[in-house]
Amino acid sequence: MTRNVSVAERRDEGGLLETIKVIVQALIIALVIRTLLFQPFNIPSGSMIPTLLIGDYVFVSKYAYGYSNFSLPSVPVVDWRLDLVSGRVMGSEPKRGDVVVFKLPRDNETDYIKRVIGLPGDRIQMIDGRLYINGEIVPREPKAKERQEGRDGREVEVPTYTETLPGGVVHTIIEIEGDHGYKDNTELFVVPPNHYFMMGDNRDNSTDSRFAADEGGVGYVPFENLVGRAEIIFFSVHKDEYALAFWRWPWSVRWSRLFQPAH
Repeated sequence: MTRNVSVAERRDEGGLLETIKVIVQALIIALVIRTLLFQPFNIPSGSMIPTLLIGDYVFVSKYAYGYSNFSLPSVPVVDWRLDLVSGRVMGSEPKRGDVVVFKLPRDNETDYIKRVIGLPGDRIQMIDGRLYINGEIVPREPKAKERQEGRDGREVEVPTYTETLPGGVVHTIIEIEGDHGYKDNTELFVVPPNHYFMMGDNRDNSTDSRFAADEGGVGYVPFENLVGRAEIIFFSVHKDEYALAFWRWPWSVRWSRLFQPAH
């Protein structure tokens, strides 16, 4: 027997197809935005304190420096990964002072976030806690001490400074151990071509380019490894709080940090 489809059934089928179409379109738009424009990252460590705190969530602009295999999603093919692009396309070099997400050079997988301190060809050195770029000491001005978490996990008052990098970027750094912490005196680093020297704003608690890869550190970061530039803090919860625990948001969210610059 031939079954007659009622008008109501056809209407229901049409409504379902329309709903599926809207969902697919929304997913495609979200994928394009995340892949090519902005990607969210959360801050799991304190290396960028006081600029970025543990529990901050930031949007990173992926178009800022163009695209490479490290900023675009890789395509898994059996037991190896297919390269989508060669080198970097639509590339634009970072500026000194940018806060950048990059893939850790020694494994090309782990996401790190640091500040660009040295550009290709720069000479970088720390002497008694002071930063020198191309033989010139970087100016800094003392600020009121801030209460921050020390190495032992307890809150202490730490020396805080406003540092002005060559080119004019002004940012705040902290020196938990003063000017005589580990890596407050270093050898002279000469940044290779097409590489960058990265440092955290929490100078005495940051594994960065002052530490070579064979020391478990970062070393020089190739241009190709850059993922994008941190732009804005779109969400923030106190340390040890869960972002998805919405019933705790009145107390767990750092409301004053929302929509603040991430640099």
